[in-house]
Amino acid sequence: MDNTIDLINHFLLNEIGLNALGFLGMALLGGIGLALISAPLGVFVVWQRQSYFGATLAHSALLGVSIALLLQTNLSLTIIVVSLLIAWGIYSLSHTKQLSSDTLLGILAHSSLALGLILISLQDSVQIDLMSYLFGDILSINAFDILLIVAIGLLIALFYQRHWRDLLNITLNAELAHVEGTQVKKIQLQFVLLLALMIALSMKIVGVLLITSLLIIPAAAARRLAQTPEQMLGWSLILGMIAVLLGIGASYQWDLPTGPAIVMAATLLFLALLSKKPR
Repeated sequence: MDNTIDLINHFLLNEIGLNALGFLGMALLGGIGLALISAPLGVFVVWQRQSYFGATLAHSALLGVSIALLLQTNLSLTIIVVSLLIAWGIYSLSHTKQLSSDTLLGILAHSSLALGLILISLQDSVQIDLMSYLFGDILSINAFDILLIVAIGLLIALFYQRHWRDLLNITLNAELAHVEGTQVKKIQLQFVLLLALMIALSMKIVGVLLITSLLIIPAAAARRLAQTPEQMLGWSLILGMIAVLLGIGASYQWDLPTGPAIVMAATLLFLALLSKKPR
């Protein structure tokens, strides 16, 4: 598997020409790409008040790191697989009604994070930079990561093209949407799985502890400027990209950690718009 990924990296860098971008250009391309795929998901996370769900998936992503190191498999792909399995598990358990959603998410978030940290600590033979997993290292992004971002971006675009109106109806009233013939559970599960994919990719850029902020803050800021759902999506895309550009620029200029710099840039944009009443 690693040999195949190395071949893909080599092809993208040398044949497609990504090598000409340099490490900073790759970081900008990856960060902007991630802002573009997180914005569509973020607006519905904000509307449906699912930020804790996103945080649970983010904490669970560290478990994917520990499993990848334990099994010596590709890091990005293992995190994606583990995140998808956990997302499916959370979605399934949340419909059993044995526990409240907040209780279930709280248990899974912290138990998976704890298990991931324990498994990592037991691997004495592996040198691990835990800070890069917790807070991200966008400068280490490679061509294969860019390819994954593009692929998941296409999946999200196709999903929204088909289900945008359905998602709006589910957000307003899931029961009424079901009565009208919308496949509520199927669409919700697909949304959750796309959210898991996005979070798995975000880990390298902003880290486990800051992933949710990339979903929520641009969408929350966009809410101050938008009059319609479509406008909120558009503003979220714009503000997310601005935050990435400002964060990477500040990181390069003042030698700051890139992930936290991106999040702080998004926070400053939100604070700048906070005095403006939502339309």
